[in-house]
Amino acid sequence: GLLLLAAALGATAAARCPAPCVCDNLRAHVLCLNGSLTAIPDTIPELTREFDLRGNSFMVIPARAFLATPYLTHLDLQRCKVERLEEGAFRGLGRLVYLNLASNGIVLLYQESLDGLSSLQQLILAGNRIEEIQPGAFGHLGSLTVLDLRANALVYLPDMVFQGLQVLKWLRLSHNALHVLGSEAFAALPALRRLSLDHNELQALPGEALARLDGATWLDLGHNPITYVAEEALAMASLRHLFLDHASLQDVASDAFARSPQLRILDLRENQLQGLPPLAGVGGLVRVSLDGNPLLCSCFLRPFHKWLARARVQAEGACAAPPTLRGRSLDSLKSLEMRCSRLRPPPSPTAPPEQPRAAGSQQCPQGCVCSPDFHHGSCENRNLQEIPRDFPEDTRLLDLRRNPFRTVPPDAFPGLKELVSLHLQRCSIRVLHPGALRGLESLVYLYLTNNHISTLAAAAFEGAPQLAYLDLDHNAFTRVPAGTFRLLPNLISLHLQHNAIKELAEGDLAGAKGLRWLYLAGNAIRHIAPAALAPTKMLEKLQLEGNHLSEVPTAALWGLPALSELKLSRNPIKHMGDSVFLPVASSLQHLYLDNMGLERISPHAFTGLGPKIRSLYLESNKMSNIPDMSNFTGLEILNLQDVPFHCDCQLLPLRRWINKLNLRVGAICGSPEEAKGLKVKLSTAFQTCPGWGQGKAGETNPNKTMAASKSSKKKRSGKSPARGFSKSKA
Repeated sequence: GLLLLAAALGATAAARCPAPCVCDNLRAHVLCLNGSLTAIPDTIPELTREFDLRGNSFMVIPARAFLATPYLTHLDLQRCKVERLEEGAFRGLGRLVYLNLASNGIVLLYQESLDGLSSLQQLILAGNRIEEIQPGAFGHLGSLTVLDLRANALVYLPDMVFQGLQVLKWLRLSHNALHVLGSEAFAALPALRRLSLDHNELQALPGEALARLDGATWLDLGHNPITYVAEEALAMASLRHLFLDHASLQDVASDAFARSPQLRILDLRENQLQGLPPLAGVGGLVRVSLDGNPLLCSCFLRPFHKWLARARVQAEGACAAPPTLRGRSLDSLKSLEMRCSRLRPPPSPTAPPEQPRAAGSQQCPQGCVCSPDFHHGSCENRNLQEIPRDFPEDTRLLDLRRNPFRTVPPDAFPGLKELVSLHLQRCSIRVLHPGALRGLESLVYLYLTNNHISTLAAAAFEGAPQLAYLDLDHNAFTRVPAGTFRLLPNLISLHLQHNAIKELAEGDLAGAKGLRWLYLAGNAIRHIAPAALAPTKMLEKLQLEGNHLSEVPTAALWGLPALSELKLSRNPIKHMGDSVFLPVASSLQHLYLDNMGLERISPHAFTGLGPKIRSLYLESNKMSNIPDMSNFTGLEILNLQDVPFHCDCQLLPLRRWINKLNLRVGAICGSPEEAKGLKVKLSTAFQTCPGWGQGKAGETNPNKTMAASKSSKKKRSGKSPARGFSKSKA
């Protein structure tokens, strides 16, 4: 075959190798390096397998640019000044396994930009200016194993942004500006083993998003401004290597990694840790690296030191204090050497630790830590009664958690015009006075969780017009603070979870015109007024799980043309009537109806819903049948676990439908007795049903059925079929 290929290339090489290119006929390799090409040459040998175009000036890759070279397996377009990929730019390259687009100027990935690359295994997009990835951009890359998005301008990852990447092993997102990750951002990555999120702007460990990665073994979160790792913050069942080096860590909860039991290597180098507690739930831990931390080797570190010996964990690190132990490695210490007799107790406002200050450094309030490199200030857990002042004017993140301030007075943060993120969690705050945030003209993130706030005056937000993310979870609100949002024209995300809100009334959200994500889980909401959500016409995500709703709030859903996710899980909705989701049928993509005790779903409950639905969660309910969903052709996740299906002839249409899906749905027969516990797809209870033989031929060969299903999905939606609950058969 190679001889024939070489002969074919040799016969046409002289006529089909344009200047300034060089054609290597034997290797089927064409190089057009560092030239002045402004268009993709179309006169190169048709049988070329490797095409190297580095260093040219294409600006735009037009549709079907490589139709003349359908046998390409490797394509290199680095440093070609590419700014835009037209839809269908690579169509026809079904054999391509390697595509390098690094160091260009690409800003946006369109939904069809990468269409036609069904065999692609490595995609390198590092060093571009990508700010946004449209949903579905990677939907055609079902063979991709490595995706490199390093050094772009990504700020936010929306839910399901990586859908279609069913075999992806390594996702590289380092050196972006990521602040926020959608809770389902990684939900469509069943094969991912390695995730690189280092060198971003994550201010907290994104535990909810990471919990979707059951099989990931390697996670790099280094060089992020994360200050604290909370209780059970990381739930990754297979994780073995965790990097949190060069962050801003000041504290780690003892059970922070208890839900990651396979953890073996923990890298905490170059943080601000004075010590660690004994770590629970990590029986497989082999090494913890603490080099570069200001370790205080006093009696407070003794429990951790004893735990290291007992658990046989190797620790790397050296004491920074007291002076008698400075420089001593942790493994050389003995418990009796770690004394507290002449050391001051943990930091407090009356006895703050001395902070070394480099010559020429900026001011910092006593007892606080200011990092000029990260532009961060922290007075976390200093038992302060009043909010300190005199932080450097270029401070961008201010961490004041765990101080008993009780109130935030007017003008509490003078001179901090560049402040972007303010942390006031667990500060016993009851009142934000009018003007409390005055002057914070750059503030984007405000965290007020775990306080005692029951009401808010709109004037409290005067002077913070850029505020986009407001987190008020775990407070004492009994209703949404009406009128509060009129001074927040840029509010995108509002968290009011785990309060005591009983209803959502008309006018509660007045002024929240740009709101996209509303989180109201864990309240006591029984009623949502028909016009309550009317001001939020841009709303994309509505989370109402864990409330007291007894019916779907259909009337309140009118006027929400962008709503793509609705969570009603854990509400006591027993019956679901006709057309309950009709108001949002044209936009809804993710619907959560699990754990509700749902007993009956009307045959017409899902009227209007169809191909746009990508994920549907119905697990842990009590109904014995579900409506016809044969037009849900875009489903990627369907969960029917723990539903007691009655496997008789009435269920035959459902059985046939799920038999055609390339998804694992978890449907199990709950009755009759002879079928109990069997998968619906495998139960023989249907073989006596009228019409069973009509579909029998298709059902006796499930592989053929799934192949047909895949083919039909491609034709209907133009997308590669994506993964569901998991990639094995139901």
